[in-house]
Amino acid sequence: MIQRRDLARWALALTAAASLGGPLLAWAAEEGPEELVKRLSTDVLAKVRADKSLQRGDIDKVVALVDQTILPHVDFRRMTAAATGPAWRQATPDQQKRLQDEFKTLLIRTYSGALNQVSDQTITVKPVRMSPGDTDVLVRTEIKGRGDPVQLDYRLEKGAGGEWKVYNLNVMGVWLVDTYRSQFAQEINSKGIDGLIDALAARNKANAGKAS
Repeated sequence: MIQRRDLARWALALTAAASLGGPLLAWAAEEGPEELVKRLSTDVLAKVRADKSLQRGDIDKVVALVDQTILPHVDFRRMTAAATGPAWRQATPDQQKRLQDEFKTLLIRTYSGALNQVSDQTITVKPVRMSPGDTDVLVRTEIKGRGDPVQLDYRLEKGAGGEWKVYNLNVMGVWLVDTYRSQFAQEINSKGIDGLIDALAARNKANAGKAS
């Protein structure tokens, strides 16, 4: 099972994608993945530090933050499909939508609970090794603050329009999508796609009850 501590770290990783909104959107197609991650990392930490309600995990504020700034720059459909595995191709469009919605809600709930950890962290982006024609790259970063440094890596893909989008995250050697894939596979093998959707919905409902 995924540990809450690891989920919190992944949520902090998603925080680094949050500054790609508003007037900065036009920059995305012009920046390389290294520059993009470096800029968004410093910008979003400042944004969260300046908003006490975000730090407290205000769910409405977090949902707005995710919808407006993070999701446009994360290939969330690809993340959900990869986490679901081969069963994704057999799912109906309605099932795919419901899966994506529940997975999104799960990560948002985790994200909201991790924002209060943002205080004195700094993020270092390491040089990226890539050729001019590469469209799939790995950007490595390190988060430093209280406790041991946290290794945080991003997988990004360059779209047809030239924009880079995150489609997987690695925290201390563990890939987010791969971890969920093993859990999702157990549910699918036992109860099918609808069973997985129901399990995610129940988990989200339980998490919402804890937050209320």
